[in-house]
Amino acid sequence: MKSVVVIGGTRGIGEGVADALAGKGWSVIATGVDDTEVDAFRRAHADSAITALTLDVRDNTAVTGFFSRLDSLDALVNCAGILARGAEYEIETFERVIDINLTGTMRCCLAAHPLLARSGGAIVNTASMLSYFGGPLVPAYSASKGGVAQLTKSLAGKWAEDDIRVNAVAPGWIETEMTGALRADPERNAPILGRTPLKRWGKTAEVGALVGWLVSAEASFITGAVYPVDGGYSAM
Repeated sequence: MKSVVVIGGTRGIGEGVADALAGKGWSVIATGVDDTEVDAFRRAHADSAITALTLDVRDNTAVTGFFSRLDSLDALVNCAGILARGAEYEIETFERVIDINLTGTMRCCLAAHPLLARSGGAIVNTASMLSYFGGPLVPAYSASKGGVAQLTKSLAGKWAEDDIRVNAVAPGWIETEMTGALRADPERNAPILGRTPLKRWGKTAEVGALVGWLVSAEASFITGAVYPVDGGYSAM
């Protein structure tokens, strides 16, 4: 059985990815930022074989220690991320968002590299439709996701020599706890659906399905790519 670590896999898009990979027969470790989040995941997935563990991607020692304890690894999926809307114009908040979304992704990629080089594994990072254009309320989130897209391409070029494929998914408007307020507000929901050609919000399972393909042998000649999962939003 192949093994995968889904960073940020205990909630939101990461949870959908973890569920999708477990459904495809992967041995899945999903991480959450704190014990409260991990405990909630375990209760909600009492019948699941997914292992949930706590990991703060801002802690380099914790990240390197986490991966050093694994015997083997076939795939890494980086889904940990936050946004803080207007507060991102405060430098402390800006730095925290960048540290989690971008630097945290790099920390995990670096720590997983030796294991993935042994297995000829794959990495899937989580970019965003805001990798392609700006978000006036979320300058840190937008900058971090633009960085994730370019980091993905850079690592793909460097680590091809180690037989590691590195790709990214770029979700659009997905049904998660983070987007709940937007979906519940008709004045904000309508413009989003109006611009989205498929006229609906995406599901976390739909992101998970793409991730499952990208880490599979069916995508063995694909690296350095960033795939939108946004119902056509970024094409308009």
